[in-house]
Amino acid sequence: MHSIETQALMEAAVDAVMVTQERLTRVARLATMGEMASGIAHELNQPLTAIATYARACDHYLDSPKPDLAELREAVREIASEALRAGETIRRLRNMLRGDPDERIAIDVNNLIEEMRTLLVADARLHGADLNIALPTVLPQVSANGVQLQQVVLNLARNAFEALQECPPGHRQVEISTEFAHGDVEIRVSDNGPGISLQIEERLFDPFASTKGAGTGLGLAMSRTIVKSHGGTIGTRKGKSRGATFFVRLPALEECLT
Repeated sequence: MHSIETQALMEAAVDAVMVTQERLTRVARLATMGEMASGIAHELNQPLTAIATYARACDHYLDSPKPDLAELREAVREIASEALRAGETIRRLRNMLRGDPDERIAIDVNNLIEEMRTLLVADARLHGADLNIALPTVLPQVSANGVQLQQVVLNLARNAFEALQECPPGHRQVEISTEFAHGDVEIRVSDNGPGISLQIEERLFDPFASTKGAGTGLGLAMSRTIVKSHGGTIGTRKGKSRGATFFVRLPALEECLT
């Protein structure tokens, strides 16, 4: 009887931990989106400005005694294209903010990162950094919660961008890359910043450990929790000359290896 009660208590505790983790992950996503608000606003402002410009051009064409229908048709096509571009940005943002807490499916990590490209480029621009996304053509799939995995990549990318603020403009570089090695899919986020100080290195992934003045120190701790729950590992490597590389290794699905 006691063993049944103990098992029930253990299962309830696990469920509570999972619920708490999902809530914390959702809060982390909202916080990240808030920090990226300026870059996202800029990314949306571009197509909206283009739509307004082409709409004024259409109005100008229609006021002409003999409207140039070819020019008018081209302007309308551009309006439709820019509207789709804005809609795609909003769709990707919405997908990142929601997500089923326990849903894990076979995921192509490269596609997952490509879905984030618009947001990552916007954040890089906001920090005055050059971003290179280097993805191989073929990569085995992994079993993962896509939204949680995207949160990890966002956390690592934002850390890299913020680490470059001491570097002069024009010399800030971040690379996001993937690789398949030894049965694992690896995601790497590298920067050419000052690197990780020895004072913080050993407790880098501990809760509330932060080098930022206004940082909570929860981003990397949350990332480690997510990666571990996926059966993976997260860590750092020193750059070849300077900077740092954060990596995430996730086991590839066995059926993708045969």
